[in-house]
Amino acid sequence: MPRRRSPREKKALSYARDRRNNYGENDKSSRRNIPLSKRIARRADRRVAATALAAGRGGADADSGAAAQERAERRRPGVWRKWPDGPLGVHVECSLERRARAEGWKGRNADRLGRLRARLRRPGR
Repeated sequence: MPRRRSPREKKALSYARDRRNNYGENDKSSRRNIPLSKRIARRADRRVAATALAAGRGGADADSGAAAQERAERRRPGVWRKWPDGPLGVHVECSLERRARAEGWKGRNADRLGRLRARLRRPGR
């Protein structure tokens, strides 16, 4: 049977494992924007290939066909990649730092930030 974790250990694991959206847009909008970005990249690839191959149409000349295919393959395909979300500990640290800076590094948020940074440096203690 696994050992029970203390609340302090649970919190340290939560800060390390849990993730938060730090891309800068609404996290729910990713449901729409991820497929849209993939479609845009693929559409651009198809458009480049179509325009390159359109020049090769016409007569049955092997040289123009090979040149058109070379033009189509010259451009690297557009790639869109997802960015992973950031760890919760880093997200909370940035939020507390922004609040502490607004308060002039005095007050409750500056104290919280110091405790959080000490906790993030020594996980599990």
